[in-house]
Amino acid sequence: MTGVPNKLRVPDLAAMKTRGERIVMLTAYDATMARLFDRAGIDVLLVGDSLEYVILGLDTTIPVTLDAVIHHTVAVTRGASRALVVADMPFLTYQITTDQAMRNAASHFQEGGAAVAKLEGGRPVVDTVRRLATSGLPVMGHVGLTPQHVHRLARGDAATGSQRRGSKQTEARRPRSGRRWSICVGPRSGPG
Repeated sequence: MTGVPNKLRVPDLAAMKTRGERIVMLTAYDATMARLFDRAGIDVLLVGDSLEYVILGLDTTIPVTLDAVIHHTVAVTRGASRALVVADMPFLTYQITTDQAMRNAASHFQEGGAAVAKLEGGRPVVDTVRRLATSGLPVMGHVGLTPQHVHRLARGDAATGSQRRGSKQTEARRPRSGRRWSICVGPRSGPG
């Protein structure tokens, strides 16, 4: 192959899924890691609010700001020539109103260069996801262990193993009522 491979888009990933191909996603926070992951053939790079843990050494994602995620998204998009870049919507940047979510997601796309916005939550954010998607902004949902809800969970996850599995399966199988194009299923904490 000569030259730079084409940038992956949401329809490319949908076609890969249809063909039964694996889609690989890793988290990146800077241009150097993005470039290395991109050269290794990683399909999707997530700029996560987890940068609070990994980069800043904090024990929660709550303090991360939209500006901080945009800053890191700019770096990742500069380093990635092929991978699709997904940017996390930080805590309280999409939960207050759908207008707020539109403004903040637009910043991810216009300033950060993201191709997809990722939101935590299931049923409570369906209207927001619908508004973003009908405006042409691809959305990745996130169910499972949701760090933005740390203050209402015991030790990071209040549910038992079977409750966690059942809840994740229910949310992940929910019809595309909000028009999200993909789901990120977060890890479980503890056994189960």
